[in-house]
Amino acid sequence: MKKKVLVLSCGTGGGHNSAARAIQESLSEKGIEVDFVEYLEIVNIKIKNKVNNLYIKTTRGTGKIFKQVYRLGKIYSKTRLKSPVYALNSLSKKKLLKYIEDNGYNYIVTTHLFAAQALTSIKKTHQIHFIAIATDYVCIPFWEETNPDYFIIPHKELEEDFLYKGIEKSKLLPLGIPVSKKFNKIYNKDECKEKLGLEKDKNYILILTGSMGFGNISKMLEILLKNITDVTFIVSCGNNKKLFNELNNTCNDNTIIIPYTNRINEYIASSEIVLTKPGGLTSTEIATMRKPFIHTMPIPGCENDNANFFDSRKMSIKCNTIEEVVKNTKELLQNKKIQEEMINNQKKYININACNKITNFIIDELIAIQGEKHE
Repeated sequence: MKKKVLVLSCGTGGGHNSAARAIQESLSEKGIEVDFVEYLEIVNIKIKNKVNNLYIKTTRGTGKIFKQVYRLGKIYSKTRLKSPVYALNSLSKKKLLKYIEDNGYNYIVTTHLFAAQALTSIKKTHQIHFIAIATDYVCIPFWEETNPDYFIIPHKELEEDFLYKGIEKSKLLPLGIPVSKKFNKIYNKDECKEKLGLEKDKNYILILTGSMGFGNISKMLEILLKNITDVTFIVSCGNNKKLFNELNNTCNDNTIIIPYTNRINEYIASSEIVLTKPGGLTSTEIATMRKPFIHTMPIPGCENDNANFFDSRKMSIKCNTIEEVVKNTKELLQNKKIQEEMINNQKKYININACNKITNFIIDELIAIQGEKHE
């Protein structure tokens, strides 16, 4: 029987899609037929655009709206009642099941809650197999409403959080967050600088704003430039064209402003340190490359948990204010001992082979499922 896998995600932030594409990339290289689709594209393309735009609006600035939504989600989650989010996603089960059956998928992987809820609803009446992958270092609200065959979590030390929320221990697999293979390569810094057109004798600090260009970057960059003059700052604006144009109009010789790029791994390798918003996927990518970094002002919610996980294990430094960012950036640049400690702890806690382990597990599951059908 043919082995065919569907990987589902959602565009609320780039991390879910990046993890999904990493799984697709790895399975494809292992000879498995695999498709990546954004879940809401199957449901309704108009709904997809509305949901993605709504997410962007709630996370703008300091993310106050997202904070309230996330807080309400946590409160509702404690009631153990099925959420309105689950109810909405369960309405999509017929469309999603038809898509799965029409395309002959044997196994589904999802890196997003929404798809996991719809698949859970399908699983109540139909025999399907799916695996869920958490892309944040916390059990976010409503994961407990899902019923995957297995649940991939970022680290063993997070098991208690997932168990407390009601996920069965037998389902939990602490294999890590999957990242693209380009983040596990060993890079030569000078070669990367040359490829990117950067000067070999200059030191660079990379500032990552996420796929949507979040945060008050203009103000932070302005203060960084006043206080740190012996480096060049590279600012990645993601898909935020407004931020890109704004920074391009105000930057000086010590700044390089770049739009969305698929070469962020080379920019990380070219930099002395990285400043980044605390997305679970981005943090994992940087740590996989063993690069010292600072988490800048988390959007309230799961980003706080991501930053706390890394900071408490001395893999990064969490900063809640621009003043803290400036102070810690200056210190981290100068203190090689702290840099080495960060890298050693990244080696201890972040598994660079997570994606390979996850896809090997999925292939074993495919073989086992097909074996059951032949019996």
